Amino acid sequence: MKAVDPNTLQRIRHDIQSMHAYAVQESAGMVKLDAMENPHRLSLPLQTALGMRLGALALNRYPGERVNVLRRALAVYARMPAGFDIMLGNGSDELISLLALACDMPGASILAPVPGFVMYAMSAQLQGLAFHGVPLTDDFQLDAPAMLAAIAEHKPAITYLAYPNNPTANLWNDAALEAIILAVGAQGGLVVLDEAYQPFSNRSYIDRLAQHSHVLLLRTLSKFGLAGVRLGYLMGPAALMAEIDKVRPPYNISVLNCECALFALEHQGVFAAQAAELRAQRALLLEALAGLPGVRAYPSDANMILLRVPDAQKTFDGLKAHQVLVKNVSKMHPLLDNCLRMTVGTDEENQKLLSALKDCL
Repeated sequence: MKAVDPNTLQRIRHDIQSMHAYAVQESAGMVKLDAMENPHRLSLPLQTALGMRLGALALNRYPGERVNVLRRALAVYARMPAGFDIMLGNGSDELISLLALACDMPGASILAPVPGFVMYAMSAQLQGLAFHGVPLTDDFQLDAPAMLAAIAEHKPAITYLAYPNNPTANLWNDAALEAIILAVGAQGGLVVLDEAYQPFSNRSYIDRLAQHSHVLLLRTLSKFGLAGVRLGYLMGPAALMAEIDKVRPPYNISVLNCECALFALEHQGVFAAQAAELRAQRALLLEALAGLPGVRAYPSDANMILLRVPDAQKTFDGLKAHQVLVKNVSKMHPLLDNCLRMTVGTDEENQKLLSALKDCL
């Protein structure tokens, strides 16, 4: 790597220099179970149809009306309430960053339970906002008294509640969830319910969304089956969304992203069947993991399972040696000591995981 003049580096914020970039593991030749991706590819006929459709796009033009067609299609698909609006992002990551930008006022902060999705804290740090993480209970539930105390103390501009949570894969207790939402609203903050894993969950907040004027619902098509397309969407009261939309870069959704998403929604039955298959595989995998000595698999409402093992690093390395790639989350937070996170894959992939896991343990 070519050396950089120290004087040039001084132009980069010192806190940025001390950060670590988001890491993506090398996965060539591996059974890839580390990133909560849908393992199913499009059938050949759908690949052909999509290829022809993408090839006919006017790539020489900026994205136009088709983006609004997609917004309307997603609103119908998600059953967005009347009086609400929808904003698109280049993945939900961009929307998380834009929310931090929109709320970046002196003294503003972001609050979320931890362990949770790393982008909540990272977006706060990149935008110069304080981040307050409130530890979950030992069984990965919301610590409602601690959350309410933190809300009263810090009065966060944004409180994130992933539903289900990442990496713990669980939903929250309804009473605790509602108490936190009401407390945030009482002090004028926003609640962002992140439903990235909604296709695999038996609950959604969409039917209660219209009850609040300060709650936004964040989703992504990544877990729907389009991780490579990079498309997220945020729903909230129209007047509020109109203000947040002012920080969105122009043309942030490419014509390729847009058309892929529209194509997928036109064939949503295919993706719904894939999600149903993965939910069935999750049940089988949890049952098999429960029979392994020395491990604890936690309940899941997502397409991932959190597993506690005697030695996370040793097990991770052993799985990798067996060409199975999972995520070692044991250093993310003390509550995750000796924990691994694994994606629910196809039956073949899950069998390879279980076989490798038995050998490693």
